[in-house]
Formats: sequence, C-alpha cells, structure tokens
Amino acid sequence: MEGTAKAEKSRRRFRLKEIIKSNPFITDDELARVSGVSRQTIRLDRMALGIPEVRERTRNLAIEAHQTVKSLVSGELTGELLDLELGERAISLLETDASQTFKRSRVVRGEYLFAQADSLALALVDAEVAQVIFANVKFRRSILAGERLLAKGEVLRRKQAEHVILVTIRSGAEEVFRGKFVVTGKAMLEAAPKSAPKQTAPKTALELE
Repeated sequence: MEGTAKAEKSRRRFRLKEIIKSNPFITDDELARVSGVSRQTIRLDRMALGIPEVRERTRNLAIEAHQTVKSLVSGELTGELLDLELGERAISLLETDASQTFKRSRVVRGEYLFAQADSLALALVDAEVAQVIFANVKFRRSILAGERLLAKGEVLRRKQAEHVILVTIRSGAEEVFRGKFVVTGKAMLEAAPKSAPKQTAPKTALELE
C-alpha cells in the first residue's frame, strides 16, 4: 500500500515537471485542476522538485528576454517579455487589473491589448529603431480584470527592412486577440533625420493577406 502511494507520488511529480517544462506560465490552481489534486499538494510537489512558483519563473524568463531586446528600452513594453528570439518569435504576459478597465463594466480597455501586441511586434525586430507602419487587428471578446493575457508573436516574412508579424493573445486556451503588423527596422544613424521630415502617407511593400 505504502509502495503504491510512493509510486503514484513519483508519477505525479514527473507529470508535474513535464507540464511546467512545456508551459512555464501555468499557475498552481491550473496545475491542481489538471492533476486532480489540491493546490497545497501541487505546492508541496513543486518545493520537493525545486521548482519556483509561477511569478518567480516568469520573472526569471523576463530578465533573460529583456537582455536581448534592441528596439525598446526598459518600461516601453506592455506586459512582461518572457521569451525572445530576434527576427523569429517572442512571448509576453500581461496581468490585467482594475486600473486598466472601464469603471462601470470592469472590461479591460482595448488599448492595453493593442499595446501588448504592438510592443511585442516591435521587440521582435532585430534593429535599434522599429516602427509599426500598418496593422490589421481583431478583438475576439471583452477582457475582464484579473485575466492573464499571453501574447505570442511570430515573424511571418521579411522583405529588406520590413517585417510582417503575427501576434495572437490568449486568455487560458481561448484566443482573444489577433493582429498582423508591418514593422520597419533601422539602425540608429539611419533613423536620425538630416532635416525636417516630410509628412507622407506610410507605404509598405508587403501585403497583409
């Protein structure tokens, strides 16, 4: 009987380790639901395995990712940057709260979702200066305070300095936002205007289809 209990605990902890490895942003509550045990059991299993809680895991990933960013400085990205491979893919997490909502409805303002996606697209570009010149976005549903928004960005294609980037945002397993961005990237010296810039409509050589 005791041997069976130990074997079950060992299997549960192995599964827990694998789940967190594949999704480091999963919370103890979510792990408890998936595993069919209490939150306290998950916490004890994590401690036994030497796995920190989700906030510490997120913070550690954010520190590593921020060291890679070229186009943004500290504080300019909406949400926590968790993973970044310049010119390829990136992930950020936004924890919503009441300060981001309309007071009566408690619905999170759409500008926060757009800013999360927009800044993630900029962070993806391997250049000192980046600018969004076109965006096509869809808001799938309203977001309420307290939801955790995980954004994933991917460079779909590139032509010279222009990048087409797809950003999706999920709350749990549900997609709540999708957008395609055309972003241009330049070196700092290229971006500095030699004279007053002319006001012209932005153009792009890439189609957003």
